[in-house]
Amino acid sequence: MTGGARSVHDRSPPGPPTRRWIISAVAGVGLAGFATKAGATEAAMDEAIRELIGEAPLEPGKVKLELPPIVENGNAVPLAVSVDSPMTEAHHVESIHLFNQKNPQPYIAAFHLGPRAGKARVATRIRLADSQRVVAVARFSDGSFWSDSADVIVTLAACTEQ
Repeated sequence: MTGGARSVHDRSPPGPPTRRWIISAVAGVGLAGFATKAGATEAAMDEAIRELIGEAPLEPGKVKLELPPIVENGNAVPLAVSVDSPMTEAHHVESIHLFNQKNPQPYIAAFHLGPRAGKARVATRIRLADSQRVVAVARFSDGSFWSDSADVIVTLAACTEQ
């Protein structure tokens, strides 16, 4: 090809990069994150939970995870966790931990409590990369672990960067 003609397969800009070409390139790199979600598996979440609880059994019950079943935007998903506990010096919730199935980091948050907290309840907003299961684990002062989980459908994903 002569005279400055370009092949249809040539994706480089003809001169200095244009704004449109840069935006297209950045969008292509950003979309590549959807195809590779490192650590975003059920096994990664199970491993993160196992690192917290060790060999202790994880019992269902005593914990209530409140999460909307469907959210339009994964950037700010409200959730609340409450734990049935007398919150006395002898028997109280020491911590509440949140895990998720498909975000790049399966361990979302840890909240540390004590008997002076009065109630074992926390509320926050989290980012979710996709529709997935969220798990709340409560550690009691006697060393026991209790949990609850909830599935949430996310129509517009967040957390796509690695």
